[in-house]
Amino acid sequence: MSETLVLALDESQTRREAVEKRVASLGYTMTALAAKVTPVQEPAAPCSCSRPQEQAEVAPATAVQRNLEPLSWKVGGMDCASCAATIRGAIGRLPGVSDVKISVASETLTLALDEYQTRRDVIEKRVASLGYTTAIVAPKTQASNPTAYGRGELEDSAGHGMPGHVYEATPDGASWYQTNKGRLVLTTGALLGAAWVSSLVWPAAAHWAFIAACVIGIVPVARKAYAAASAGMPFTIEMLMTIAATGALFIGAAEEAALVVFLFAVGEVLEGVAADRARASIRALGDLVPKTAIIEENGETRTVDAAGLAIGQIVLVRPGDRIPADGEITDGVSGIDESPVTGESVPKTKGVGEPVFAGSVNSEAALRVRVTKAAEDNTIARIIRLVEEAQEARAPTERFIDRFSRIYMPAIVGLAVLVAIVPPLLLGGEWSVWVYRALALLLIGCPCALVISVPASIAASLSTGARQGLLMKGGVVIEAAAKTGIVAFDKTGTLTQGRPRLTEVVALGRAEREVMELAASVETGSSHPLALAIIERAKAHVIPVRNAAEAKAIAGQGVTGTLDGVTIFVGAPRHALSRATFDEDAKAAVERLESAGKTVAAVIADGVLAGLIALRDEPRDDAAAGIAELKQMGIRSLMLTGDNARTGAAIAGSLGMEHKAELMPEDKVTAIKALSTEGSVMMIGDGINDAPALAAAGIGVAMGSGTDVALETADAAILKSRVRDVAAMIRLARATMSNIRVNIAIALGLKAVFLVTTVFGYTGLWVAILADTGATVIVTANALRLLRFNAGKAA
Repeated sequence: MSETLVLALDESQTRREAVEKRVASLGYTMTALAAKVTPVQEPAAPCSCSRPQEQAEVAPATAVQRNLEPLSWKVGGMDCASCAATIRGAIGRLPGVSDVKISVASETLTLALDEYQTRRDVIEKRVASLGYTTAIVAPKTQASNPTAYGRGELEDSAGHGMPGHVYEATPDGASWYQTNKGRLVLTTGALLGAAWVSSLVWPAAAHWAFIAACVIGIVPVARKAYAAASAGMPFTIEMLMTIAATGALFIGAAEEAALVVFLFAVGEVLEGVAADRARASIRALGDLVPKTAIIEENGETRTVDAAGLAIGQIVLVRPGDRIPADGEITDGVSGIDESPVTGESVPKTKGVGEPVFAGSVNSEAALRVRVTKAAEDNTIARIIRLVEEAQEARAPTERFIDRFSRIYMPAIVGLAVLVAIVPPLLLGGEWSVWVYRALALLLIGCPCALVISVPASIAASLSTGARQGLLMKGGVVIEAAAKTGIVAFDKTGTLTQGRPRLTEVVALGRAEREVMELAASVETGSSHPLALAIIERAKAHVIPVRNAAEAKAIAGQGVTGTLDGVTIFVGAPRHALSRATFDEDAKAAVERLESAGKTVAAVIADGVLAGLIALRDEPRDDAAAGIAELKQMGIRSLMLTGDNARTGAAIAGSLGMEHKAELMPEDKVTAIKALSTEGSVMMIGDGINDAPALAAAGIGVAMGSGTDVALETADAAILKSRVRDVAAMIRLARATMSNIRVNIAIALGLKAVFLVTTVFGYTGLWVAILADTGATVIVTANALRLLRFNAGKAA
């Protein structure tokens, strides 16, 4: 008998430890065997149960080339960049771990793991040892339920929170005092209060009460400091705190030590509250998508989970309901309120064939919508995904501060050691006095405020931008946008509506309504943009649209047909000259219209010029105002277009900007590179042909109504497709960088002042920690001001 158990296991549903524990509970021992590796199938990673304690937790590596699937965990209590840096440093050192991504906003840890070198439970134990809770996220969680921002679908068996640890995620709807951080503050605060009362009633016991308050508060912090040091990171904020509090106890400053621990715990709670507030603004986006949907199948309706909707299904959206998925209307006409998604306050009337967004509100009549995108790809999910990815991308300033902190922390420890030993040894100072000052120096030297000064502002800015329809993919983009000196615009679909509109009818041989009726009759059934514009105008003016007989297109010239016995030709003036006579007035009208950048169609009826129709892709309603705002901000605007020079000049002239016309996609890239020598360039585009230029610019911005290629290539996106939002995005970026500079000045300024006063003995332990906590609170509060920033309002 081989005494073996072989099974196939879906670890997204049951973890292997659960199987091992179940077998062990029956009284059997169990040791996993290394599976035979084949080129066809990836074997289960070796693990062991009821193994001896001395057995290595890291499995031996193999030489087999493997495709590693990413694993994700929800990490509770990760409230700041310092937390993320600690986790990244501890996990990144393990063998087989690569591509570590940490999002403070969504409290997630994602990495690629070779389980032949390190098992996933080792990852969980390492994170838990740092004082955070972990819960594995099912592989398809984010795809299947994009509304669960910052929460995720968690496996039951994956909680590794350590009892008594400070760090724990705040459950949805839970108040701060329901978390371990909050409970620690309340406990240490109560003990501190009791100690002060006892100092009045029973002075002899007061000293021990202060010691108890300090020890209870410092234990979880010391545990985390020890775990970080064991992972190769000895210089952490928790380590400085532990040394200072322990040292204070040894020199008899128990009262101040207890107060220091209490104030530190308060700072941690405030940090968590601020982080959760920033998360809530993005989480609210996910809540826009309804949890259920009504689908129609075989003439019957039933309610299903909206996250499980498949492409092609028909959903019924009643008046007042939110649309559960991105799709296309198949039946009905109604006003759609898209303000939750785009911020556009005026509802749009949409009918059959028109697209709708998940999260929009159907305000008037029942609609049937065909699902065109799965839940993980709908507009809301993409916005959330972009914001998550953006918050993972650290700004250059943040990376600099991170590097600075790695030098700064050891320097502070070294300085504190010198303060503690040099004066007593060389100057005859009192040991207790200088050790006390050194401990205070450690506390004031904590870089909490400095470390969070940048990511707090970036996170608040990204959240604010997302709510206002301005998506920027990280701190790098924000910094680049703030430096923008030149904005280059594509014309079609960016500065203009993207489709031609009939702007003018010049009646010559016949009345204006007759000219329109004749032109519409031969254009009926055509899908050409100019034909559609003519028919749209005819319908708008209640002009009858009848089908012309013998209608046909003449390649490269125009269309012909017969209506009520009248032979009609509609085409460019140069082709119409051979069919009818143009007098001086007609020629002048053609010249005037073409000079304005309009496309002119001549309408010929029985060999006589009946009239002229002018069409043009008109600028967006806010285009001129948007360019004017950029000019007021000292930013140069330029239009890059593949259209002809006359049309380009006409559009650019009406908007008051420079232009370059008749450009191929590669010519736009060349133009962008030339502009980059003059200053930082932002490129705005919406089409596939704009993708190379978007990538070449210092920062590429896609209009939200543009193609997926443009949106993916770009560094940022404007969801409302408004030209004025370009200035709003730059305004938000500049406000963010200003906020960051103020934060850094506050953090460094306060530390500089209190470092001096501490060394000279003017401030003690409790003032030092109060200054450090105060700086952290001030910096966080200043960053949160960006959540109320109105980017669309000019200064």
